[in-house]
Amino acid sequence: MMTLLPHVTHPQALPTAMVLVTLIGYALASWRLRSSRAHGAAKWRFNALLGATVVLHLVSAHQLLRGAGGLDLSLFKVLALISAVVNLVVLTSALRKPIDNLYPLLLPAAALFLAAALLAPAGAPLQLSVQLQGHIVISLLAYSLLTVAALQALLVAYQDWQLHHKHQNALMRRLPPLQTMEALLFEFVWAGQLLLSLALVSGFLYYEDFFAQHLLHKVVFSLIAWLFFAVLLWGRHRRGWRGYTAVRLTWAGFAAIVLGYAGSKFVLEYLL
Repeated sequence: MMTLLPHVTHPQALPTAMVLVTLIGYALASWRLRSSRAHGAAKWRFNALLGATVVLHLVSAHQLLRGAGGLDLSLFKVLALISAVVNLVVLTSALRKPIDNLYPLLLPAAALFLAAALLAPAGAPLQLSVQLQGHIVISLLAYSLLTVAALQALLVAYQDWQLHHKHQNALMRRLPPLQTMEALLFEFVWAGQLLLSLALVSGFLYYEDFFAQHLLHKVVFSLIAWLFFAVLLWGRHRRGWRGYTAVRLTWAGFAAIVLGYAGSKFVLEYLL
């Protein structure tokens, strides 16, 4: 006599399948990158493909972050979410601004972080209040926008160098004027700085003990980053700073954020 047993789906099966489909989507989007610079139906198809892939990426990252015991905020899980938000910001901005040249950097990086998040061991789940979850969301949005600003700064530095050396390669011919590129850079810095300010204020309001929760170094580096970006924005407004000065200060602030968050998470999770 046969006994029929109910089919039980492994809890990791759904996120694994979604991650694999997302990786295929990024591979197809990378293959069709030239369509992002076209017009008409070809560009619409590319944007639709990448949009669907980014949505899948967001859902997959959410599934990997949320466990039965709370939020898994381990390094690669968070990087997977940040890369999804970065791609979403660039995709929506590229509909009206000339920043689609960031795709060759962003798409492979997003696929790599998502695959690493799937393969990395699970971290200790955290039970957090609604206020702290809101703080984390604001922080991730700030990191995402400042990551886009750092990548935009790379393009500005490359374009500035090419112009000073009177080079005109294929990438240079696709880029908009340098003043437009710098204006976009400062738009991202302004938005990221505003969200970073909100993240710092909410962190001071809702965290009770920075020492016990291993957060002091993150706060210190975030404040250093905030100061770099504040000096940059002040210099832009009062002194008209641009070019390599803007690029250096943008990357100094971004480096402080990377050291404060990703660097400290790596040390705590993999070295200690």
